[in-house]
Amino acid sequence: MTPLASEIWCPPLSPVETGGLDRPRIGVGGMSIEASTFSPHVSGPEAFTVRRGQELLSYYPFFNGTDPAGRGDDLARAATWVPLVHARSLPGGAVQTAFYESIKQELIDSVTEAIKAEGPFDGFYFDIHGAMSVLGMTDAEGDLATALREALGPDTLMSTSMDLHGNVSRALLDATDLITCYRMAPHEDAMNTKERAVFNLLTRLRAGSGNDPEARRPYKAWRQVPVLLPGEKTSTRLEPARSIYAEVPVAEAKDGVLDAAIWVGYAWADEPRCQCAVVVTGDDQELIAAEAERLAGLYWQAREDFVFVADALPLDQALDAALAEGAARPFLISDSGDNPTAGGTGDVSWTLGELLARPELGDGGPTVIHASIFDPDVVDAAVAAGVGGRVNVQLGGKVDGGPRGPVPFQGEVFSITEGDPTAGTQVVLCSGSVHEIVTQRRKPFHKLADFTQLGLDPATAAIVIVKIGYLEPELYQLAADWKLGLTPGGVDQDLLRLGHHRLQPGVFPFQRQQTDPDLTPVVTRR
Repeated sequence: MTPLASEIWCPPLSPVETGGLDRPRIGVGGMSIEASTFSPHVSGPEAFTVRRGQELLSYYPFFNGTDPAGRGDDLARAATWVPLVHARSLPGGAVQTAFYESIKQELIDSVTEAIKAEGPFDGFYFDIHGAMSVLGMTDAEGDLATALREALGPDTLMSTSMDLHGNVSRALLDATDLITCYRMAPHEDAMNTKERAVFNLLTRLRAGSGNDPEARRPYKAWRQVPVLLPGEKTSTRLEPARSIYAEVPVAEAKDGVLDAAIWVGYAWADEPRCQCAVVVTGDDQELIAAEAERLAGLYWQAREDFVFVADALPLDQALDAALAEGAARPFLISDSGDNPTAGGTGDVSWTLGELLARPELGDGGPTVIHASIFDPDVVDAAVAAGVGGRVNVQLGGKVDGGPRGPVPFQGEVFSITEGDPTAGTQVVLCSGSVHEIVTQRRKPFHKLADFTQLGLDPATAAIVIVKIGYLEPELYQLAADWKLGLTPGGVDQDLLRLGHHRLQPGVFPFQRQQTDPDLTPVVTRR
């Protein structure tokens, strides 16, 4: 049985070859967020966790021996690591321009200062997402990578790891030397991919290429594929993505190939770079070009075959199924249009309004849990009322009020939980049989502990509705049945009603080409 990408940690490093670099000096930094241009939310400094120095290096388990393979010490000893700055955020709206510029400038300044003090870097690990939208820009990662390349100089080998929902523009490709992305959706192999980017970088730096930086630099075969689909149609749990992504390690295993990757692209940004992309990296130019074209062709030919990961229904129909006599319990519904891990604001109140209007969900009805709405004012009101107290509030719809503005809510405070590092204070409010989770700050709900710490047991609830797309592993295991609710919001699954107008011509499904596109890759070595 072929192992999952999440089970594949890199092997021990090979010995340094004659002429290779023993303990090369490698910088670490970047900026990571998935940001929807259709969301009214703006991601500023409050949305990001900024790590510097040892705190940044400790973030990666393969540097500190906490990866399952236990080889962190091996990688840590293989180089002199220089952790600079990395800013990471939950998905959200486009990034505030001034904050982006401040992180970019700090990264460039820290590189420049480190070079003045110790000389040029041998390598750089560039950790990004690939779907960072910044107000007023159309290719933020390309801009950041280009600036970083200019600061590093032409000889430093740069290795980039990305989310498979990122985008690979020509500017990003040209600035980096090694580039790869996740191979699983959901992203169970996120840290494995970051380790692979570091491993590949070390492998090239330790190779016997003498003092010639050019000899360490592999060729890259790149081709964008004019297809842009939501992640909920491209999960690697299902066909055709499962079979297509199974071909990635097959391509990588061939002699002359170093790495292969397929990016789905990010569907909720309206930028010319947004579409599928394939990059195959290696030393055999003809082979990597052939493999890139083969992988691109597989994706293009399957474009009509991608389907949602579950029955995709308007919310009222999903609720009808969940409330039907004999429905399996717990019955999960994805509130997909406001998914905060895809870029939704997290405060759309549309689903809550639909739940409160259901007569079946009054007192004595089946227990329903909805996660969640972020609304700090309502959290304050609930804390003031105390557990068991009553609130009469206008809930949600204050950032993204498009689908339905704030919802009048009268109910009881079920629980108050303070101190969550992501959400801050969290409260659960009850009206009839509906239990609504309200958070001080935006938070995704992916794990059972996210619920149980609030005094809720999703395993015994009748219906659990979560602002999410495809279910993360613990929720996937929990679900006795599951529907994908097609709900409004900044990451609406119905892409055609969002209003994209800046994509490149011919991108499926926005336009349908009469002939197959030319998928011949560009082969470059920077």
